[in-house]
Amino acid sequence: MTELPHTRTRAVHWLATAAALAAVLGASALLPSDATANPASPPSAAPAPDPVKAHYPLDCGPGGSAVDVLDKGAADFDGDGAAETVAVVRCRAEGGTPPSALFVLSQAAGGRAPEVAATLVAPKEGMTVRDLQVRGTTVAAKLLGYSSPEVPRCCPDRQRRVKWDWRDGKFRLTPAPASGGGLSV
Repeated sequence: MTELPHTRTRAVHWLATAAALAAVLGASALLPSDATANPASPPSAAPAPDPVKAHYPLDCGPGGSAVDVLDKGAADFDGDGAAETVAVVRCRAEGGTPPSALFVLSQAAGGRAPEVAATLVAPKEGMTVRDLQVRGTTVAAKLLGYSSPEVPRCCPDRQRRVKWDWRDGKFRLTPAPASGGGLSV
């Protein structure tokens, strides 16, 4: 079997590779030593609040069932240099699908547990929150709900995509058109 002419390495190939590598290393030496890969998040910034450590305003019944954190995201909504956490939570249940809630958490002073800064979806609304996305100062999600109490809690028959934009010191809700007959939000 003969080799194809373009698959053989020659000294000129090795020299070209060495020259390219030297150029990359030389250029990197010219960069300032404090350059970072992600200048948007300074190395001294505190991590976003841990949603597992927060106390949520949920009534999980007798015995105070544990709370499950189903999804989370983080952003610095108010521009103060400290990230807030957005968390989808619900009461832990042995069966069924308890309603979700969507909270924004901020870090409490003195190392205390994170505090609920805003409630975007309250559990009393009876919805399930899916597909959480946090980008910039926008929170987006899909809300699943029920048209009547007769609809089994396993099978939501209404859905709506929604987003909250942080403007003028508060979250502003923008619902997308509803599917499945609409969902009031």
